Amino acid sequence: MYDVNSKCADEFISHEEILETLAYADENKENTALIDAIIEKAKKRKGLTHREASVLLACPIEEKNQEIYRLAEQIKKDFYGNRIVMFAPLYLSNYCINGCTYCPYHAKNKHIPRKQLTQEEIRREVIALQDMGHKRLALEAGEDPVRNTMDYYLESIKTIYGIKHKNGAIRRVNINIAATTVDNYRLLKEAGIGTYILFQETYHKESYLELHPTGPKHDYNYHTEAMDRAMEGGIDDVGLGVLFGLDKYRYEFAGLLMHAEHLEAAFGVGPHTISVPRLKHADDINPEEFDNGIDDETFLKIIACIRIAVPYTGMIISTRENKSCRERALHLGISQISGGSRTSVGGYYEPEPEDESSEQFDVSDNRTLDEVVRWLMEMDYIPSFCTACYREGRTGDRFMSLCKSGQIQNCCHPNALMTLKEYLMDYASPETRAIGDKLIDREVLNVPNEKVRNVVLENLRLIEQDNRRDFRF
Repeated sequence: MYDVNSKCADEFISHEEILETLAYADENKENTALIDAIIEKAKKRKGLTHREASVLLACPIEEKNQEIYRLAEQIKKDFYGNRIVMFAPLYLSNYCINGCTYCPYHAKNKHIPRKQLTQEEIRREVIALQDMGHKRLALEAGEDPVRNTMDYYLESIKTIYGIKHKNGAIRRVNINIAATTVDNYRLLKEAGIGTYILFQETYHKESYLELHPTGPKHDYNYHTEAMDRAMEGGIDDVGLGVLFGLDKYRYEFAGLLMHAEHLEAAFGVGPHTISVPRLKHADDINPEEFDNGIDDETFLKIIACIRIAVPYTGMIISTRENKSCRERALHLGISQISGGSRTSVGGYYEPEPEDESSEQFDVSDNRTLDEVVRWLMEMDYIPSFCTACYREGRTGDRFMSLCKSGQIQNCCHPNALMTLKEYLMDYASPETRAIGDKLIDREVLNVPNEKVRNVVLENLRLIEQDNRRDFRF
């Protein structure tokens, strides 16, 4: 039985409820009166239920779809302005004992080079990332309880936060590792992580068990209930995601929104982020062997409908997607992107030889961080390296209350400008800096509070003239 408040995965992600939702969406996908009513509800910026959003996703009426896209872009602007948060992944290890059929790190793959970064190698990688200009990392690792231990993760986080090189510093470490215990989540919280990220891969339980035939990840319920344990361990910023292409996208969409609804109902805090990766080619993985791939138009509509349904969440798109797709996605709700990314174990300090690749998947957007930053600014987006909310304790329900009320922009917009100025001074090419300085000059005028605007102007001067860093509201 479906129960949004239940702590049991089979109840808060109910197979029967999803099937009923998809049937309801099919019955009403051309019901213009209902579609108009759902869109009007979405305009209130309070979100939609999984069933309402599924109707919009199924809708084939082009006029209504264009209305959905315009609304998604406006909602993103209302909650997050024109800021785009920048981050990079850092793969610590590709040792893994799971049998995931879609990931080249699966245990049966005997030819991919297996690697685990030492603390000294982590130090070199982090300095290289700092020298690019990154301030926010997402740590990634395979599941191997012998090699990839909690002690190893905790030591790695401590190493990363302790590295200060020139004006560089990693100010927020998010982590994407296997489902674990409440006690371990508590240790991660104490170590100062930002967001705990775990992709469900698929919410279709039967498919999940087939796709994960061996290893600890085979336990669907333990994996699906991980966010509940993370919340119980004190981590109040969690990130959801599915790997689109593994199962039917409409099923995954409904399950993803049900998971968000469950977290909101059970803990009062929905997902801090939702990621939208698509299955891509990697080492011994051929995405064409899977039957559920989605084209760009479908993918972009999914993004727009998630933005409308969960307006407060940060939405992430990675370098799995190419420049053209990422550009279109930015207009439909994406608020965070990676830049200059490597999906190999290491690879920032020194690129891997082609015949020794440890990549988890092929990167489709190979531009440098500087090129991505310049591209964003040329479209009048503000690349943001801000980590202030996390460091000022604005997480969980405190962040959500500010975000849902629209007050978060009073902090985020000024912080984005000041961290962008740091990037321009320390890392940008001359061309990028020229574009960025003009952007900041325009955008600072949009800070509505005169007192705050004057503080920002003074801080910008101190960043440029006195080499001061790390101002934040």
